[in-house]
Amino acid sequence: MSKQSGRGRVAGLPDWDRCAVMGVVNVTPDSFSDGGRWFDTTSAVKHGLQLVEEGADLVDVGGESTRPGATRVDEAEELRRVIPVVRGLAAEGVVVSVDTMRASVAAQALAAGAALVNDVSGGLADPEMIPVVADAGAPFVVMHWRGFLEGGNVKGVYADVVAEVVDELHARVDAVLAGGIAPDRVVVDPGLGFSKDADHDLTLLAHLDRLRTLGHPLLVAASRKRFLGRVLAGPEGAPPPARERDAATAAVSALAAHSGAWAVRVHEVRATADAVRVARAVEQARAVTHTPGAHPHDTDDPHTAHEPHGAEGPHGAEGAL
Repeated sequence: MSKQSGRGRVAGLPDWDRCAVMGVVNVTPDSFSDGGRWFDTTSAVKHGLQLVEEGADLVDVGGESTRPGATRVDEAEELRRVIPVVRGLAAEGVVVSVDTMRASVAAQALAAGAALVNDVSGGLADPEMIPVVADAGAPFVVMHWRGFLEGGNVKGVYADVVAEVVDELHARVDAVLAGGIAPDRVVVDPGLGFSKDADHDLTLLAHLDRLRTLGHPLLVAASRKRFLGRVLAGPEGAPPPARERDAATAAVSALAAHSGAWAVRVHEVRATADAVRVARAVEQARAVTHTPGAHPHDTDDPHTAHEPHGAEGPHGAEGAL
């Protein structure tokens, strides 16, 4: 962990000295922004490797759309979609996260080489999920979740969205810890877009510091979501298509990194990879400014103090993957 950033680290994963970038590979025909583009194993693996070349630190592989109104895929089909892609990417040395609500998919993905389980239900959708992850000793993302979104944006009423999301995540983290997952392997996610409208999402982004009081690394997954479309549309316009929200996504990535997020989850990696590295450079400059007698080019980070130009690979992506 960087002593400057204080964003924490996750046991069992590499220790990135900045906000990490999680690239998305949707092996689905119906995801809201890129459904069907990477539906076969070969193209999905190729896409994941391309995301790493563009600066992704880890790749999140999912075989079930969680967009509002989506019908759940059956277990056999989810396994067919996900496991070969996880295996193919892990074989290439990629740090792989599996995006699933099913314990069986998580178990097989971990056996195939996945390093992290990203469950949008935080273990609520499948009672076997927590025991499976605990037994494997794997890191686990606990997202704020109020139920499946079949039929719309369910239970999206809040008197104080920040306080309620923090309280509900706290209760869920307690349950996960009680189930045997180690505290240093828990990540929290505010669940932007899940049972939340645009104002809720923006308010949560404005108060990421409150979410960090939970004491666990924070994942922010804002990429291409509806609230960004509403912001870009303005009061009268139509929201732009999901794939035209990547610049807005990169802006959120920079803000989240500045606020101490452990990682951001994005579909288009290159701009966000640049954004989080700029945020890190500003952190370092601030630390130097606040150090009495420090030279403007000094840093207390020995890994970056005298690094030659280009040493981090394409667009500053670290060469660890």
